[in-house]
Amino acid sequence: MYDVVTFGSATRDLFVESKNIKVIQTKESITGKAICLDLGSKIKIDNIFFATGGGGTNSAATFSKQNLKTAYVGRIGSDIGAKEIKEELKRLKVDQYLTTDKEKQTPYSIIIPVSRKGRTILTRRGASHELKKRDIPLKKIKARWFYISGLSGNSAKTLPYIVNFAKKNNIKIALDPSSTQLRGDLAEFKKILSKIDVFKLNQEEAARLTKIPYKKEKKIFKKLDKIVPGIVAITRGSKGVMVSDGQHIYKAGIFKEKKYIDRTGAGDAFGSGFLSALIKTNNIKEAIRLATANGTAVVEEMGAKEGLLTQERFKKEKRWKNLKIKKIKIN
Repeated sequence: MYDVVTFGSATRDLFVESKNIKVIQTKESITGKAICLDLGSKIKIDNIFFATGGGGTNSAATFSKQNLKTAYVGRIGSDIGAKEIKEELKRLKVDQYLTTDKEKQTPYSIIIPVSRKGRTILTRRGASHELKKRDIPLKKIKARWFYISGLSGNSAKTLPYIVNFAKKNNIKIALDPSSTQLRGDLAEFKKILSKIDVFKLNQEEAARLTKIPYKKEKKIFKKLDKIVPGIVAITRGSKGVMVSDGQHIYKAGIFKEKKYIDRTGAGDAFGSGFLSALIKTNNIKEAIRLATANGTAVVEEMGAKEGLLTQERFKKEKRWKNLKIKKIKIN
């Protein structure tokens, strides 16, 4: 019996650092800012770093590091990226239920971090975005929890199948939705949400889903609490997190990182850290503390998995001991 089985993407990531990459203001960009490289020039790179990523494998890494028996279900290509993913999952002691796609390659991302100013990601979709029902051996898997992270592209079509199987078999479900789900048919997505035990998303996603301005947090929670029977966790970037159990709202800030390297994987680290503690303690405050610590530790290292906290490190390091968490009764 697995404690957690994860579903989601598996990618090969290349991080490229260069002091010669400029950030400029421009109306041509959606965000108003863009990175700039001199056309026709040879740009010096200071550092490159290869890693594996993707919501499915990133979350599986946290669960395993927290000493939970973990498996990952996904689809990969037959290339070097797939080989690296398999080897890393093996090192992490995560059981693998993988389908090899002979036509599509493993997804690949080139990540260009520019300190606290942000990052730009060049991404190529691939095999893990083509997961099908036949790739998911649900009848062979016994688990306490399913953690579904970012099923996007054609893989998003498997979400109802996974959720319905879980509910019929008394498996609890945590969902960190992809943009595909958030942009899809809201009426259909509400049917999914009515079966979710833990629902994690960021403040902008929550506003878009509920069609309520993101600053009106209580109204957002009130609407989501009517749809989701379980716990709703909304991350708020540097402002921390707010969590509702339907009776109370828990509000917490962040841990100050020792150094800031890159925020890739921070969302996955938070969501999987939250569920890890919830499984072990059934305590929302402890779940917030581990989730926040795990997200902080990830931004202190390059790559989505390098900084993830082991159970031992989380208990040992004093800086994770105290986090102010307010508990407010919902009127």
